[in-house]
Amino acid sequence: MIATGAQYRELALDNLSRFVGVGVYYAATYLEAKLCADQEVVIVGGGNSAGQAAVFLAAACRHVHLMVRADGLADSMSRYLIRRIEESPNITLHTRTELTALEGSDRLERISWRCNLSGASDTRDIGHVFLMTGAVPNTKWLIDCVALDDKGFVRTGSDLSTADLTRARWPLQRTPHLLETSLPGVFAVGDVRSGSTKRIASAVGEGSISVQFVHKVLREIAVPSEPKAVAVA
Repeated sequence: MIATGAQYRELALDNLSRFVGVGVYYAATYLEAKLCADQEVVIVGGGNSAGQAAVFLAAACRHVHLMVRADGLADSMSRYLIRRIEESPNITLHTRTELTALEGSDRLERISWRCNLSGASDTRDIGHVFLMTGAVPNTKWLIDCVALDDKGFVRTGSDLSTADLTRARWPLQRTPHLLETSLPGVFAVGDVRSGSTKRIASAVGEGSISVQFVHKVLREIAVPSEPKAVAVA
């Protein structure tokens, strides 16, 4: 069972690790929304996960600042989310902008950012930053071993295409089980898996489910072949 997870892409900021969980977050769930209700927050990232977080947090927070290094969102985010962001009065999009500093004592208290177009810098008393900059799966050791998607996550079950199975020389008549990789009897669960929810509860659930399939595969291996009929003169 492959459960090697993924590493979030980190920004090159001093004190970043110091504030993880106490002002810096890598997910926007109901828990985080409750922590920063009626406050200003910053989201860094221009993908769909950042857009979803911005729309979600805007319902609870006083103001949401969405920061991207690019000129806009059109190349990285779905049109539906862009429209929702444009229609939200308490979401401000900061293009060609990046965080430059995190400050605080026991938790994050202030941040600074810089507009790379104008060179202007700003410091705000904001204590909640959401980093939606993506994750890198720990799968370098699996290259040429199991099928991976274009981002390096492990493909499993119905996500495995006919081409994936052909390249992997899938030897069985049956298709891969849920959570099974292109290598029979090898399963992938949690953040390392392509299409996973990237939540602890989901990873634990996938682990429990895959154990059942492991036993099923072991039973398949243990079932003896039926004896052939022999003609007796």
